[in-house]
Amino acid sequence: MSTPRREPRRIPVPGDVSRVPEIRDEWLRHALSTEPAERGTGEAVISELYALAGQSPPEFVRASSPAAAVALIPPAQTLSLGGDLPVEGRIATLVTSLRERLDQYIGAWRNRYRQPDPPRDGASVREFLNNGVAPALRRTIRDSVAGALRGELATSSGLHWYGQQDAYWVAHYDLHQRVDGVRFAADDVAQLELWATLARSCGWWWPRENVCVVADRPLVVRTEQLPSDYGEARLHNGNGPALAFSDGWTVHAWHGTRVPPWVIDAPTADRITGERNVEVRRCAIEHVGWAAFIEDAGLRLLARADDPGNPGSELLLYDAWPEPWRTPARLLLAVNGSVERDGTRRRYGLRVPAGFDHPLDAAGWTYGLSGAQYAQLSRRT
Repeated sequence: MSTPRREPRRIPVPGDVSRVPEIRDEWLRHALSTEPAERGTGEAVISELYALAGQSPPEFVRASSPAAAVALIPPAQTLSLGGDLPVEGRIATLVTSLRERLDQYIGAWRNRYRQPDPPRDGASVREFLNNGVAPALRRTIRDSVAGALRGELATSSGLHWYGQQDAYWVAHYDLHQRVDGVRFAADDVAQLELWATLARSCGWWWPRENVCVVADRPLVVRTEQLPSDYGEARLHNGNGPALAFSDGWTVHAWHGTRVPPWVIDAPTADRITGERNVEVRRCAIEHVGWAAFIEDAGLRLLARADDPGNPGSELLLYDAWPEPWRTPARLLLAVNGSVERDGTRRRYGLRVPAGFDHPLDAAGWTYGLSGAQYAQLSRRT
């Protein structure tokens, strides 16, 4: 009796990584969209998530911005006598469980077939997606854009979701399906599509018992591209708000750092020297330029010297502006020894003790060295 011929196991071939930029940019467009929200679509999908959480569809309340939404959110619900989570807690459990299962599929898929991925600069497709594209999407969408909005809210707004800015994690799983060849369970694909539809159709939303507050998308989103293989960007606008909503609520950002509006709209030496936040002060000075700031602030140049730790650059020592809450100091102006993420070398100022008269002594002090020791450096970073 002959043994039936066994067909060779079909091994899925991962997609072409050349498709990654197209798919990544598709999700970035949704995450940064300023188009009017698709209200009917968003409300229908949120109602489906309520149903999955065992809750009837809510009444929807629209808000023109996340800031306006905060004032409309009902008080947070506590656990019921039976220990049941409020609806926002049940939705959080749904999405957490979904993402855990999808992550398991991705790991199991590779472990099962154990087929080497086509190399891309020595990295596998999975490494390229997990360690390159996914972190870049997270930094661009969640950390830079959503993070700036979250930081600008005056009060905590409780458990909520980002709508279009949840695209950073939706895109991660979509890329694994369309490029890496991973196949998820049908029910999980259907639930992932609900979150994908929300990312394509609405802004931030706050689910509560019987009521869901949904914010409109912004009218303005301004970002700058970073030199990266993964398409990373960050929030930035040197001529106005980086984010703006129809009700006039705005967020200003300078090369990824959230700043008060005056840093962009009206930076002056008086405002800069009176600012206690070092990062805000740095951004304002970068905006006006060190030369203009030094002239406007009336800082006096005391000495200058070539920087032995950064060939081709100078160290400049100035009298620093007085700060009532700090001891007298001087300002050492230097050029960063390493390149920033945007490809430039930042010029920066350091407050050093007022007793220094020579730039090398001041520069050495910042490294715990004497001026003579600092002069022997071949390169600093």
